[in-house]
Amino acid sequence: MSDIKNFIESGNAIVGIEFGSTRIKAVIIDSNNAPVAQGSHTWENSLVDGIWTYSQEEIITGLQSAYSDLKRNVKEKYGVTLKKIRAMGISAMMHGYLAFDKDGNLLVPFRTWRNTITGDASEKLSSLFDYPIPERWSISHLYQAILNNEEHVANVAFFTTLAGFIHWKLSGQKVLGVGDASGMFPIDTAAKNYNKDFISKFDSLIAEKNFGWKLEDLLPKVLLAGEDAGSLTADGAKLLDPTGDLETGTKLAPPEGDAGTGMVATNSVAKRTGNVSAGTSVFAMVVLEKDLQKTYKGLIDLVTTPDGALVAMAHANNCMGEFDHWVSLFDEVISSVTGKSVDKAKLYQTLLLSALKGDKDCGGLLPFNYLSGESITALSEGRPLFVRSQHANFTMANFIRAQLCTALGALRTGMDILFDKESVKIDSLTGHGGFFKTAEVGLSIMSAALHTPVSALETAGEGGPWGMAVLASYLVNGGEQPLSDWLEKSVFASSKKTTVQPKKEEIEGFNAFFARYTKGLAIEKAAIANIE
Repeated sequence: MSDIKNFIESGNAIVGIEFGSTRIKAVIIDSNNAPVAQGSHTWENSLVDGIWTYSQEEIITGLQSAYSDLKRNVKEKYGVTLKKIRAMGISAMMHGYLAFDKDGNLLVPFRTWRNTITGDASEKLSSLFDYPIPERWSISHLYQAILNNEEHVANVAFFTTLAGFIHWKLSGQKVLGVGDASGMFPIDTAAKNYNKDFISKFDSLIAEKNFGWKLEDLLPKVLLAGEDAGSLTADGAKLLDPTGDLETGTKLAPPEGDAGTGMVATNSVAKRTGNVSAGTSVFAMVVLEKDLQKTYKGLIDLVTTPDGALVAMAHANNCMGEFDHWVSLFDEVISSVTGKSVDKAKLYQTLLLSALKGDKDCGGLLPFNYLSGESITALSEGRPLFVRSQHANFTMANFIRAQLCTALGALRTGMDILFDKESVKIDSLTGHGGFFKTAEVGLSIMSAALHTPVSALETAGEGGPWGMAVLASYLVNGGEQPLSDWLEKSVFASSKKTTVQPKKEEIEGFNAFFARYTKGLAIEKAAIANIE
């Protein structure tokens, strides 16, 4: 405790802050890259005029709240007021659209990754580039706004992601880490920068509009992990800590997306490694040895590691969000019957552990967790559903197991392409996120779904904010070492790992559920068409 107190007091603290879908989390790591303090802020997106969004005020207030909670935690644990930070990094949900005019004014409300409103743009750009351009990507949002003849487009001077926006406010620098940038516009992995041929094609595509800008002028500058991304300005320090305690000068790492911080947090930046992040959304990422043979628009995205290596990503918008609603319902039932509210963590663990007792195929139960649309299964909207025949084995264990299996249904759709059609090889697949909080359950279901061994590190619960803090540490401590080497030697050398090998009966059970899930998509489509 004394060593950590002195470490923080002397201005050596390294901070990572990540904006997730439901929580903004902040963490401090020590000289061994271990977390020693944390803070958080709970928030939720809103559906406003058909757009999933967070207001600019919510973004700033959430940032300040998470940092304030981190500062409080430091004071309570170590008796120190956090005043000086050596290095810091911001990460956030990837993709989306934050567009600003020349004076820095937000032109339209933030359009998050969750929106499925850019289908035309995604389709046309994918064809133009012969490269998968998902609906979530920032360039899809910009081009869809052009197709919609939205007035604000002519006034765009800069557009970026959520992490890029916060970084800009703290440092004055319009930059992005290459991993986050790869979710805005395709990256040329040889040049470690935006694909110039695609930029030229885009400019030609919209030339007749005469907007007065070129795409390259609107995009944030691309930086690699370990490169200088500026420092905390006086305005940035005041924004982050309105009390005035925080000093300026903190070195800032390139802002990254949650995919990049997930790769770092699971030591999955080397080729033939992969990770699967499962929380509100779910995505699996594999660092490729070579380019894919085909383009799989809407099924497989191509992004990069924080140091610029090519990554194939299968991404699903929906994962554990609907399960959280069911847990809240169960909590309400218990409270109504007993007059007491059960501990939420205990309730989650009890329900999750029950899944291990369920039938391997979930007893014939079929839920759909689609709170929002799902590109990978070609659905523009979502309708959460629960379906069963009168002969199904309707038990709590089967119900919970089915909720966990359906959380991975869309992901499995994409991963089948990598494994079966592209013969992608993986030496290790590591899981992180809320799905793995009860590790034995999460690993068991995930390994069955992906029919491959899945591991969890002891740091799995730390997730993105810790991964971002590690990238900030790499900025000041990495020297000339490649990121993968530095992670292996300085961060994960003594890390404990739990690995689950998929069992034959577990794989067969999930396959039976997945066949039911795939056939049942017709029910989901009918619900979208007939239920408002």
